[in-house]
Amino acid sequence: MPKKSKTKIVALTIFMLPTTLTKAQTTTPPQPTTNATTSQLPTTYTTTSDFKPSGKVWGYAFGDYYLKTHADSLNRGKTQYAGKFYPKDFNAFDFRRIYLGYSYNISEDFSTELILAHEGDVVNGTGDRMVYVKAANLRWKNIVHNNDLVIGQTATPTFAMMSEKVWGYRSIEKTVADMRGLGCSTDMGVAWQGKLDDKGSYGYNFMIGNGTAQKLENNRYKKFYGEVYAKLMDQKIILDLTSDHEISSPTQSKTTIKGFVAYQTDPITVGIEVVNQLQKNYKVDSVNGSQVNANVVPFAFSAFVKGRIIKNKLNFFARYDSYNPDTKYSSSDRYPVAKPYTVNLYTEKFFTGGLDFTPNKNVHFMPNVWLNTYKSKLDNVSGLVKSNYDMTVRLTFYVIFK
Repeated sequence: MPKKSKTKIVALTIFMLPTTLTKAQTTTPPQPTTNATTSQLPTTYTTTSDFKPSGKVWGYAFGDYYLKTHADSLNRGKTQYAGKFYPKDFNAFDFRRIYLGYSYNISEDFSTELILAHEGDVVNGTGDRMVYVKAANLRWKNIVHNNDLVIGQTATPTFAMMSEKVWGYRSIEKTVADMRGLGCSTDMGVAWQGKLDDKGSYGYNFMIGNGTAQKLENNRYKKFYGEVYAKLMDQKIILDLTSDHEISSPTQSKTTIKGFVAYQTDPITVGIEVVNQLQKNYKVDSVNGSQVNANVVPFAFSAFVKGRIIKNKLNFFARYDSYNPDTKYSSSDRYPVAKPYTVNLYTEKFFTGGLDFTPNKNVHFMPNVWLNTYKSKLDNVSGLVKSNYDMTVRLTFYVIFK
C-alpha cells in the first residue's frame, strides 16, 4: 500500500475514535460572491500532478448610512438598532462588517485560511474599531473520498453553511438564529464535512467545539454540532436539518433544533427557517435575580423571498421573522410590574425589505427599511408599553475585493 494512503487511514482511524463529533463548513466552499459569509471561503481544489502552492488575498465590507425614524419608548430588544443609544432621529455612517481573508493551498491535500474581521459593535474603551480572528484553520481535503477534516476556528453548521448562504443578504441582516443569539457562525474545534455524492446533492457536517464562538474557552464542557441536508430536483429544493447540544454547567444545558426549507431558481428564491432551543434550568427569578429550576424555550420563525427585476442590475428582497424568547412564559412567574420590558416578557416581529442595485458584480447599493416590533406578554399594561417598535431606514453599500 502506498505510504500516502497508509497515512490517511491512520489519521482517519484516530479521528473517528470519539464518535460524538459534530459539524462545520461546506466541503467545497465557493469564492465570496454576493453577500459572502464566513462559510463562503475561497479554497481551490487542485488535483493536477503539476501542483504549485498558491495563496489568495480576498475580502469584503458592508455598511450604511442610516436614520432611525422611530424608537421604542422602553428601549426594549437586543438587536442592532435597539436601546437607549439609538434614540429617534439618530443617524450615522457606519461599517457593520469588514473582512480580510487569506487562503493558501499548501498541497493537493492541505489548505489553510485566515480571516480577520471587524464587526460594527466591536470597539475598545475609547470607541475605536477593533479587529479579531474570525477564522483560522487547516483543511485536510479528501481525507476520505468527498470528506474533509477541518481543525481550528471554522464555520459551524448552525446557519453559516446553508441557510445564510441561501438567504444571501448577510449585508442586510443576520439569519434569525444568528440575530436572536441562538447560535454562533464560527467556533474553535474540529469538524468533519462530507458529501454522499460527487455533485453535493446530499451531505452532512459534524463538529465538536468550545461553544464560545471567537472567545476563549471558559469551562470544561464542549458543544456538539450536527447537520444533514438534501438538494432535490436538480438542487432547486433544499432540505436542511441542524442540531447542537452544549452543557454549560452541571445543571444547565442548551439544545437547539433548526429546520430550513428553500426553493431556489434563477429568477426567484423563497425560504423558511424554524428554530427551537431548550435552555435547561436557565430561568431567573426577575425580582431577586436568583436562578430557579425551570426551562427557557425560545422559538423563532423566518420567511424570505428574493428575486430578479433586471438581470445583473437590479434585484429585490423581503423578509419576515417572528420571535418568542420564552414560550414557557407564565403570568404567575415573579416578574416586577415596574419593569414590564424585562427580557422574555415580550415577543418580537421583524421585517426588512429593499432593492439591490448592482452596477458591478462586486458592488452593491441597497436602499432598505429595517423594522422590529415589541408586544408585551403582561396583561396589566396598555399603550406604548403594550406595543411599540424600532424603525430605521438605510442606504446599504456592499463591496467585494479580491
